[in-house]
Amino acid sequence: MPQVFKIGNYTVYFWSNEGEPLEPIHVHVADGIPRRDATKIWITESGKAFVVDWKSDIPTNAQKNILRMIEANSKIIIDKWNEHFGEARYYC
Repeated sequence: MPQVFKIGNYTVYFWSNEGEPLEPIHVHVADGIPRRDATKIWITESGKAFVVDWKSDIPTNAQKNILRMIEANSKIIIDKWNEHFGEARYYC
């Protein structure tokens, strides 16, 4: 489970096993430690963040901040994804 970065108490990460075939580039966000019921956010080819599901009880103001930080760091996320998985697909 590679951690990409932290935003305050929130951990931004992806699982080492992201499906077969490999899912499009995305991260999970959890308050504290990573867990299976975390929020899932896809990264588009243009670097935008697309929320799949807010499973976590993350407050609305924190959600907006998290999305801005993910978009601002989308290049880092994409690079880490490629480094870890060796390939990348995009949702859109």
